[in-house]
Amino acid sequence: MVIGIVGLGLIGGSFAKALKSRTAHHVLGLDRDKAVERRALEENMLDGRLDDASIAQCDLLLVALYPQAAIEFIKRQAERIKKGACVVDLCGVKRPVCSEIHPLARENGFTFVGGHPMAGSERSGYAAAKADLFAGASMILTPQLDEAESVRKALEPFFLSIGFGCVHITDPAEHDHMIAYTSQLAHVLSSAYVQTPSALRHKGFSAGSFKDMTRVATLNEDMWTELFMLNRDHLADELEALCGRLAAYSSALRAQNDNALKSLLHKGCEYKAQITREEGRGNAEN
Repeated sequence: MVIGIVGLGLIGGSFAKALKSRTAHHVLGLDRDKAVERRALEENMLDGRLDDASIAQCDLLLVALYPQAAIEFIKRQAERIKKGACVVDLCGVKRPVCSEIHPLARENGFTFVGGHPMAGSERSGYAAAKADLFAGASMILTPQLDEAESVRKALEPFFLSIGFGCVHITDPAEHDHMIAYTSQLAHVLSSAYVQTPSALRHKGFSAGSFKDMTRVATLNEDMWTELFMLNRDHLADELEALCGRLAAYSSALRAQNDNALKSLLHKGCEYKAQITREEGRGNAEN
């Protein structure tokens, strides 16, 4: 299979490295930074450059760009994409991309599937890409409802072959709702958490909790701003709900209300136990 990768940053570069280390597919790549393209070619992570002519040869096109750039690229190349080919974007939000591209795909005779690999790093760029980035991770796909089963049959073996632990099929709205909680909220919380003078004096007073809470505060602000704004309705809802829950802890402390604080902490333990049980049930079913 001929696979084209658009964008060779952390995600696109990791796809290239995973494909070359685990499969025999012919991999073509494109990046706006030609030095990155050259490096990927020199390291044999690509078999050639992806351009306007070779796009027509691709059976699968992986678009690892920011959402608006992904939309613009696919629109610009729609007529060149091979009939019957599959295009998967790898953006962190799905509603804006899928709503624009699904109709375009049907009009031009290719299949479009929204995709989101649930793997990443606080580092960015091709230099941070690695072949095992997706090891054991979930790959989320948001196909058209009438194409869901055929997409699973076609793409699940592919993603599993390069290290993903599972493929999860959902719709764009549910993806964006859940991602606001599981990913975007965590990044906002980490960013806000480190913005205190206490953080600068943490040495000698911190352990694993501090490291876990601050890890994703190092981020690509351009990319995350775009992702947050495109999913602002769900993210704002999650932030406001979290602020309300945090206020309850603050109120219990200010009022010196041991029972209220203990009740809040107990409720948190119960929720965590329920989450752990659900995760165990899901692993058993898989």
